[in-house]
Amino acid sequence: MEATLELRNMQGTIADTTAVLSTDDHLVLAAKADREFFGELYNKYFDSVARFVYQRTGTKDEAFDITQQVFMQAMMALDKYESRGFPFSSWLYRIALNEISSRYRKNKNQRTINIDDTSVQNVMGEINEPASDEKVDLLLMAMQELDEDEVQLLEMRFFEKRPFKEIAEIKDSNESAVKMKVYRLLDKLKSIMEKK
Repeated sequence: MEATLELRNMQGTIADTTAVLSTDDHLVLAAKADREFFGELYNKYFDSVARFVYQRTGTKDEAFDITQQVFMQAMMALDKYESRGFPFSSWLYRIALNEISSRYRKNKNQRTINIDDTSVQNVMGEINEPASDEKVDLLLMAMQELDEDEVQLLEMRFFEKRPFKEIAEIKDSNESAVKMKVYRLLDKLKSIMEKK
C-alpha cells in the first residue's frame, strides 16, 4: 500500500491505491524520479532494440550506433512517456524507427530489409499469389517501389509478425488505421506485380 501511495505522488495520475502497475511502469516511474534508474530500462531492452534496429540496417556497428542514440533520446524524453498498456519497448521501437528513417534520409543510404522464405510466403499468401521463384522475384522488385512507411508496415506485420495493435502503438496510430494501411499496401504490391 505504501509503495502505491509513493507512486501516486510521483505520477499524479493513479486513480486509487489498488492500481496494478507493470514492472515497466515501476521502472519508468523510478527512472523519471532519478535518471540513475534508467540503466535498468537500458539493460532490460538493449538487446531487443538492437535486434530491431539490426533488422533494418546493414551492419552491426551501424545498428549499435543507432541503438545507443535511441536510448539517449529515450532518456532525454522520458518525462514525455505515458504508459498506454503496451510494453515500454513499443515506445523505444518508435524512437528507433524515427532514428533509422532520419539517418537514411540524411545519408541517402540504401535501406536494408532482412527477410526469410517463410515471411515472403506469408506475404504471397495474403495477396493470393503462388510462391513460385518468378512471383517471389516480382514481389521483391515491387517492394523496392515502396516508401519508407510502407516498408516498415510490411516488416512489422509479416517479417516480425507483430499484431496490429502493437504496430499501431509503435507507429503512434490507431489499430483500424494500421489494418487499413496494411491491406491497401497488399493491394498496391499486387498491382505493382501485375504491371511487371
